[in-house]
Amino acid sequence: MTSTSIALFNNKGGVGKTTLAYHLAHMLARLGHSVLAVDLDPQANLTSMCLHETQIEDLWERPPRLTSQGEERGGGRTIADAVRPILEGVGDAAQVEPVSLRPGLWLLAGSLELSRFEDKLSSEWYRSFSGDVAAIRTTTAFHRIVEHAARSVGAEIVLLDIGPNLGAINRSALIAADWVLTPLAADLFSLKGLSNLGPTLREWQSTWQQTVVPRVPEGISAPRADMSPLGYVIMQPEMRLDRPVKAYERWLARIPSVYSQAVLEQERTPSGNDDFHIATLRSYRSLMPLAHDARKPMFELRTADGALGSTQKYVQTCYREFEDLARNVARRATG
Repeated sequence: MTSTSIALFNNKGGVGKTTLAYHLAHMLARLGHSVLAVDLDPQANLTSMCLHETQIEDLWERPPRLTSQGEERGGGRTIADAVRPILEGVGDAAQVEPVSLRPGLWLLAGSLELSRFEDKLSSEWYRSFSGDVAAIRTTTAFHRIVEHAARSVGAEIVLLDIGPNLGAINRSALIAADWVLTPLAADLFSLKGLSNLGPTLREWQSTWQQTVVPRVPEGISAPRADMSPLGYVIMQPEMRLDRPVKAYERWLARIPSVYSQAVLEQERTPSGNDDFHIATLRSYRSLMPLAHDARKPMFELRTADGALGSTQKYVQTCYREFEDLARNVARRATG
Protein backbone atom coordinates (compact mmCIF):
# COMPACT_ATOMS: atom_id res chain seq x y z
CA MET A 1 0.00 0.00 0.00
CA THR A 2 1.24 3.48 -0.91
CA SER A 3 0.65 6.02 1.84
CA THR A 4 0.00 9.74 1.60
CA SER A 5 2.06 11.96 3.90
CA ILE A 6 0.81 15.25 5.32
CA ALA A 7 3.11 17.62 7.21
CA LEU A 8 1.46 19.92 9.74
CA PHE A 9 3.64 22.97 9.69
CA ASN A 10 3.77 26.69 10.27
CA ASN A 11 6.86 28.81 10.85
CA LYS A 12 4.98 30.38 13.78
CA GLY A 13 4.75 28.35 16.98
CA GLY A 14 2.02 28.33 19.60
CA VAL A 15 -0.91 27.92 17.18
CA GLY A 16 -2.01 24.49 18.42
CA LYS A 17 -0.24 22.46 15.74
CA THR A 18 0.46 19.40 17.89
CA THR A 19 -3.02 19.43 19.39
CA LEU A 20 -4.38 19.53 15.86
CA ALA A 21 -2.13 16.65 14.75
CA TYR A 22 -3.15 14.52 17.74
CA HIS A 23 -6.89 15.00 17.30
CA LEU A 24 -6.77 14.74 13.51
CA ALA A 25 -4.91 11.43 13.75
CA HIS A 26 -7.44 10.00 16.21
CA MET A 27 -10.43 11.18 14.19
CA LEU A 28 -9.05 9.81 10.92
CA ALA A 29 -8.60 6.45 12.63
CA ARG A 30 -12.16 6.60 13.97
CA LEU A 31 -13.36 7.18 10.42
CA GLY A 32 -11.70 3.98 9.26
CA HIS A 33 -8.39 5.24 7.90
CA SER A 34 -5.14 3.54 8.89
CA VAL A 35 -2.96 6.34 10.25
CA LEU A 36 0.69 6.70 11.23
CA ALA A 37 1.51 9.79 13.32
CA VAL A 38 5.18 10.76 13.22
CA ASP A 39 6.77 13.04 15.82
CA LEU A 40 9.56 14.90 14.01
CA ASP A 41 9.64 17.81 16.45
CA PRO A 42 12.66 17.53 18.79
CA GLN A 43 10.41 18.81 21.60
CA ALA A 44 8.48 15.50 21.29
CA ASN A 45 5.19 17.10 22.29
CA LEU A 46 3.09 14.74 20.17
CA THR A 47 4.76 11.77 21.86
CA SER A 48 3.96 13.19 25.29
CA MET A 49 0.30 13.61 24.28
CA CYS A 50 0.01 10.07 22.93
CA LEU A 51 1.84 8.05 25.56
CA HIS A 52 1.95 7.73 29.33
CA GLU A 53 5.12 8.88 31.02
CA THR A 54 6.10 5.30 31.86
CA GLN A 55 5.79 4.35 28.18
CA ILE A 56 7.95 7.29 27.13
CA GLU A 57 10.53 6.41 29.77
CA ASP A 58 10.67 2.88 28.41
CA LEU A 59 11.15 4.13 24.86
CA TRP A 60 13.80 6.68 25.80
CA GLU A 61 15.75 4.76 28.40
CA ARG A 62 16.10 1.37 26.73
CA PRO A 63 19.54 1.31 25.11
CA PRO A 64 19.13 0.62 21.39
CA ARG A 65 20.82 -2.48 20.00
CA LEU A 66 21.41 -1.90 16.31
CA THR A 67 23.45 -3.81 13.78
CA SER A 68 26.13 -2.04 11.78
CA GLN A 69 23.65 -2.02 8.88
CA GLY A 70 21.17 -0.07 10.96
CA GLU A 71 18.73 -2.91 11.57
CA GLU A 72 16.97 -2.99 14.91
CA ARG A 73 17.60 -5.83 17.33
CA GLY A 74 14.90 -4.99 19.83
CA GLY A 75 16.37 -1.77 21.14
CA GLY A 76 15.02 1.79 21.01
CA ARG A 77 11.96 2.72 19.02
CA THR A 78 12.19 6.47 18.44
CA ILE A 79 13.17 8.71 15.54
CA ALA A 80 16.40 9.52 17.39
CA ASP A 81 17.24 5.81 17.60
CA ALA A 82 16.59 5.49 13.89
CA VAL A 83 19.14 8.16 12.92
CA ARG A 84 21.73 7.23 15.54
CA PRO A 85 23.69 4.92 13.18
CA ILE A 86 24.16 7.87 10.82
CA LEU A 87 25.29 10.16 13.64
CA GLU A 88 27.72 7.53 14.93
CA GLY A 89 29.00 6.72 11.45
CA VAL A 90 28.20 3.02 11.68
CA GLY A 91 25.58 2.67 8.95
CA ASP A 92 22.36 3.83 7.39
CA ALA A 93 19.18 4.81 9.23
CA ALA A 94 17.66 2.07 11.37
CA GLN A 95 14.23 0.62 10.82
CA VAL A 96 12.25 1.07 14.00
CA GLU A 97 8.69 -0.05 14.52
CA PRO A 98 5.83 2.28 15.47
CA VAL A 99 3.89 2.06 18.73
CA SER A 100 0.25 0.96 18.44
CA LEU A 101 -2.09 3.51 20.03
CA ARG A 102 -5.44 2.00 19.05
CA PRO A 103 -6.78 -0.05 16.13
CA GLY A 104 -5.76 1.73 12.95
CA LEU A 105 -3.50 4.29 14.64
CA TRP A 106 0.26 4.11 15.29
CA LEU A 107 2.91 6.52 16.53
CA LEU A 108 6.51 6.81 15.41
CA ALA A 109 7.75 8.33 18.65
CA GLY A 110 9.94 11.38 18.96
CA SER A 111 12.80 12.14 21.31
CA LEU A 112 14.63 15.17 22.66
CA GLU A 113 17.81 13.59 21.30
CA LEU A 114 16.66 14.23 17.75
CA SER A 115 18.03 17.77 18.04
CA ARG A 116 21.53 16.26 17.74
CA PHE A 117 20.73 15.49 14.11
CA GLU A 118 20.33 19.17 13.17
CA ASP A 119 23.99 19.98 12.50
CA LYS A 120 24.53 16.77 10.54
CA LEU A 121 21.55 17.49 8.28
CA SER A 122 22.65 21.09 7.80
CA SER A 123 26.09 20.18 6.48
CA GLU A 124 24.97 17.21 4.40
CA TRP A 125 22.31 19.21 2.56
CA TYR A 126 24.92 21.09 0.56
CA ARG A 127 27.13 18.05 0.05
CA SER A 128 24.19 16.24 -1.52
CA PHE A 129 24.20 18.77 -4.37
CA SER A 130 27.28 17.10 -5.82
CA GLY A 131 25.78 13.61 -5.58
CA ASP A 132 27.66 12.57 -2.43
CA VAL A 133 26.01 9.25 -1.56
CA ALA A 134 26.49 9.51 2.20
CA ALA A 135 25.03 13.02 2.19
CA ILE A 136 22.02 11.91 0.16
CA ARG A 137 21.42 8.99 2.54
CA THR A 138 21.51 11.38 5.49
CA THR A 139 19.22 13.95 3.92
CA THR A 140 16.67 11.30 2.89
CA ALA A 141 16.80 9.42 6.20
CA PHE A 142 13.42 10.65 7.46
CA HIS A 143 11.78 9.66 4.19
CA ARG A 144 13.06 6.10 4.40
CA ILE A 145 12.35 5.72 8.13
CA VAL A 146 8.76 6.86 7.66
CA GLU A 147 8.35 4.87 4.45
CA HIS A 148 9.36 1.64 6.22
CA ALA A 149 7.21 2.37 9.28
CA ALA A 150 4.15 3.17 7.17
CA ARG A 151 4.60 0.02 5.11
CA SER A 152 5.06 -2.12 8.22
CA VAL A 153 1.65 -1.14 9.61
CA GLY A 154 -0.17 -0.61 6.32
CA ALA A 155 -0.80 3.08 6.94
CA GLU A 156 -2.92 4.91 4.41
CA ILE A 157 -2.26 8.39 5.82
CA VAL A 158 0.92 9.61 7.50
CA LEU A 159 0.78 12.77 9.63
CA LEU A 160 4.13 14.48 10.23
CA ASP A 161 4.24 16.78 13.25
CA ILE A 162 7.05 19.27 12.69
CA GLY A 163 8.51 22.01 14.87
CA PRO A 164 7.94 25.73 14.16
CA ASN A 165 11.17 26.73 12.41
CA LEU A 166 12.89 26.61 9.03
CA GLY A 167 15.91 24.61 10.19
CA ALA A 168 17.61 21.55 8.73
CA ILE A 169 15.50 18.95 10.57
CA ASN A 170 12.30 20.50 9.26
CA ARG A 171 13.73 20.83 5.76
CA SER A 172 14.45 17.09 5.60
CA ALA A 173 11.04 16.35 7.12
CA LEU A 174 9.17 18.58 4.70
CA ILE A 175 10.81 17.29 1.52
CA ALA A 176 9.45 13.90 2.62
CA ALA A 177 5.87 15.24 2.64
CA ASP A 178 3.34 14.92 -0.15
CA TRP A 179 1.18 17.67 1.34
CA VAL A 180 1.54 20.58 3.78
CA LEU A 181 -1.36 21.47 6.07
CA THR A 182 -0.93 24.83 7.80
CA PRO A 183 -2.51 25.64 11.16
CA LEU A 184 -2.93 29.37 11.68
CA ALA A 185 -3.96 31.87 14.28
CA ALA A 186 -5.52 35.11 13.06
CA ASP A 187 -2.67 37.37 14.11
CA LEU A 188 0.35 39.21 12.76
CA PHE A 189 2.81 36.46 13.68
CA SER A 190 0.98 33.67 11.85
CA LEU A 191 0.67 35.79 8.72
CA LYS A 192 4.36 36.65 8.88
CA GLY A 193 5.07 32.94 9.24
CA LEU A 194 3.04 32.32 6.08
CA SER A 195 5.03 34.96 4.22
CA ASN A 196 8.25 33.13 5.10
CA LEU A 197 6.82 29.66 4.54
CA GLY A 198 5.78 29.81 0.90
CA PRO A 199 9.02 31.13 -0.66
CA THR A 200 11.16 28.84 1.51
CA LEU A 201 9.25 25.68 0.56
CA ARG A 202 9.47 26.58 -3.12
CA GLU A 203 13.21 27.16 -2.84
CA TRP A 204 13.75 23.80 -1.10
CA GLN A 205 11.55 22.02 -3.63
CA SER A 206 13.31 23.55 -6.62
CA THR A 207 16.77 22.85 -5.24
CA TRP A 208 15.92 19.25 -4.37
CA GLN A 209 14.14 18.36 -7.58
CA GLN A 210 16.56 20.05 -9.96
CA THR A 211 19.90 19.54 -8.20
CA VAL A 212 19.68 16.43 -6.02
CA VAL A 213 17.06 14.09 -7.51
CA PRO A 214 19.01 13.58 -10.79
CA ARG A 215 22.02 12.50 -8.69
CA VAL A 216 20.27 10.03 -6.38
CA PRO A 217 21.86 6.57 -6.95
CA GLU A 218 19.70 3.59 -7.76
CA GLY A 219 18.76 1.65 -4.66
CA ILE A 220 18.22 4.71 -2.44
CA SER A 221 14.58 5.59 -1.91
CA ALA A 222 14.36 9.37 -2.05
CA PRO A 223 11.37 11.72 -1.75
CA ARG A 224 10.00 13.84 -4.58
CA ALA A 225 9.63 16.93 -2.37
CA ASP A 226 6.09 17.54 -3.60
CA MET A 227 5.06 19.55 -0.51
CA SER A 228 1.78 20.48 -2.22
CA PRO A 229 -0.34 23.01 -0.28
CA LEU A 230 -3.29 21.12 1.20
CA GLY A 231 -4.80 24.19 2.81
CA TYR A 232 -4.99 25.89 6.18
CA VAL A 233 -6.90 25.50 9.42
CA ILE A 234 -7.67 28.56 11.53
CA MET A 235 -7.27 27.87 15.23
CA GLN A 236 -9.78 30.14 16.91
CA PRO A 237 -8.76 32.05 20.06
CA GLU A 238 -10.81 31.52 23.18
CA MET A 239 -14.22 33.28 23.44
CA ARG A 240 -13.97 34.87 19.99
CA LEU A 241 -15.85 32.52 17.69
CA ASP A 242 -19.19 34.34 17.58
CA ARG A 243 -18.06 37.90 18.26
CA PRO A 244 -14.46 38.40 17.08
CA VAL A 245 -12.80 41.56 18.30
CA LYS A 246 -11.78 44.09 15.67
CA ALA A 247 -8.12 43.11 15.77
CA TYR A 248 -9.01 39.47 15.22
CA GLU A 249 -11.35 40.33 12.33
CA ARG A 250 -8.61 42.42 10.74
CA TRP A 251 -6.12 39.56 10.61
CA LEU A 252 -8.79 37.00 9.74
CA ALA A 253 -9.73 39.00 6.65
CA ARG A 254 -6.12 39.05 5.46
CA ILE A 255 -5.44 35.31 5.70
CA PRO A 256 -6.89 34.27 2.29
CA SER A 257 -4.89 36.82 0.31
CA VAL A 258 -1.64 36.20 2.21
CA TYR A 259 -2.01 32.44 1.78
CA SER A 260 -2.75 32.84 -1.93
CA GLN A 261 0.20 35.13 -2.56
CA ALA A 262 2.83 33.57 -0.28
CA VAL A 263 1.96 29.88 -0.54
CA LEU A 264 0.11 29.50 -3.84
CA GLU A 265 1.82 32.34 -5.75
CA GLN A 266 -1.57 33.54 -6.89
CA GLU A 267 -3.33 36.86 -6.65
CA ARG A 268 -6.72 36.53 -4.97
CA THR A 269 -9.54 38.84 -5.94
CA PRO A 270 -11.73 40.19 -3.14
CA SER A 271 -14.64 38.04 -4.34
CA GLY A 272 -12.54 34.95 -5.00
CA ASN A 273 -13.41 31.58 -3.44
CA ASP A 274 -11.19 30.52 -0.56
CA ASP A 275 -10.88 26.85 -1.54
CA PHE A 276 -7.85 26.30 0.69
CA HIS A 277 -9.61 27.27 3.93
CA ILE A 278 -10.30 23.78 5.27
CA ALA A 279 -11.79 24.62 8.66
CA THR A 280 -12.01 27.05 11.54
CA LEU A 281 -11.76 25.30 14.90
CA ARG A 282 -12.96 27.03 18.02
CA SER A 283 -10.90 26.99 21.20
CA TYR A 284 -11.54 23.97 23.41
CA ARG A 285 -9.26 24.98 26.24
CA SER A 286 -11.83 24.08 28.87
CA LEU A 287 -11.75 20.49 27.59
CA MET A 288 -8.00 20.14 27.40
CA PRO A 289 -7.33 19.48 31.12
CA LEU A 290 -10.02 16.77 31.14
CA ALA A 291 -8.61 15.22 27.97
CA HIS A 292 -5.09 15.28 29.40
CA ASP A 293 -6.17 13.53 32.60
CA ALA A 294 -8.23 10.96 30.69
CA ARG A 295 -5.43 10.36 28.14
CA LYS A 296 -7.85 10.63 25.24
CA PRO A 297 -8.97 13.16 22.58
CA MET A 298 -11.32 15.93 23.67
CA PHE A 299 -14.12 14.61 21.47
CA GLU A 300 -14.05 11.23 23.25
CA LEU A 301 -14.60 12.62 26.75
CA ARG A 302 -17.46 11.04 28.69
CA THR A 303 -19.34 11.82 31.87
CA ALA A 304 -16.97 9.55 33.79
CA ASP A 305 -14.10 11.77 32.62
CA GLY A 306 -15.72 14.84 34.16
CA ALA A 307 -17.50 16.11 31.03
CA LEU A 308 -20.78 16.93 32.77
CA GLY A 309 -23.87 18.89 31.68
CA SER A 310 -23.11 21.63 29.17
CA THR A 311 -19.54 20.38 28.89
CA GLN A 312 -20.83 17.18 27.25
CA LYS A 313 -22.58 19.30 24.62
CA TYR A 314 -19.26 21.06 24.02
CA VAL A 315 -17.66 17.64 23.52
CA GLN A 316 -20.28 16.82 20.89
CA THR A 317 -19.56 20.09 19.09
CA CYS A 318 -15.87 19.28 19.20
CA TYR A 319 -16.56 15.87 17.67
CA ARG A 320 -18.54 17.36 14.78
CA GLU A 321 -15.87 19.93 13.99
CA PHE A 322 -13.04 17.42 13.97
CA GLU A 323 -15.10 14.92 12.01
CA ASP A 324 -15.75 17.51 9.30
CA LEU A 325 -12.08 18.49 9.32
CA ALA A 326 -10.86 14.91 9.05
CA ARG A 327 -13.21 14.06 6.20
CA ASN A 328 -12.13 17.18 4.34
CA VAL A 329 -8.44 16.46 4.84
CA ALA A 330 -8.79 12.84 3.77
CA ARG A 331 -10.76 13.81 0.68
CA ARG A 332 -8.20 16.38 -0.39
CA ALA A 333 -5.13 14.24 0.35
CA THR A 334 -6.29 10.85 -0.94
CA GLY A 335 -8.70 11.88 -3.68
